[in-house]
Amino acid sequence: MRLSIVMLAFVAIAAPALAGDPQIIGAKDGKDVVTVRVGEASTSKQALPFFPGISGKNAGAKGLSLLKVVIPPGASAQAHVHKGYESAIYLLQGTVETKYGEHLEKSVVNVAGDFIYIPADVPHQPTNLSKTEPAIAIVARNDGEEQEHVILLPKK
Repeated sequence: MRLSIVMLAFVAIAAPALAGDPQIIGAKDGKDVVTVRVGEASTSKQALPFFPGISGKNAGAKGLSLLKVVIPPGASAQAHVHKGYESAIYLLQGTVETKYGEHLEKSVVNVAGDFIYIPADVPHQPTNLSKTEPAIAIVARNDGEEQEHVILLPKK
């Protein structure tokens, strides 16, 4: 009985966080280990579902962010740059073509298991090549604000 009450209390506390805003466990004071539990995806500036994990906002990080990005079947991000910041990506699932360069004139195709590096200020646009399965990636950036320095490029 006592365990059931404790479990119900935990569910009541965690449910709102898992339904929308992330649940933050720990103090964002630079002295605590912080856990971020994300329920639902947010939408990035690049028009993709993403799960903001570690960032200045969520964990108090100053020089890095870490998040999960999902590219729905057949979808593309809006072309963009990360102004002044590098990105490292691990493709967990799927096959993604990334067009890049000043006019998106270059292209690379990556598959699950690839590690990808995008230098700061390089215009790029990833596209999920599958029409049936989402592509899923873990993205790290040397920027504590995962969306603040994203600059969208004009649509063509």
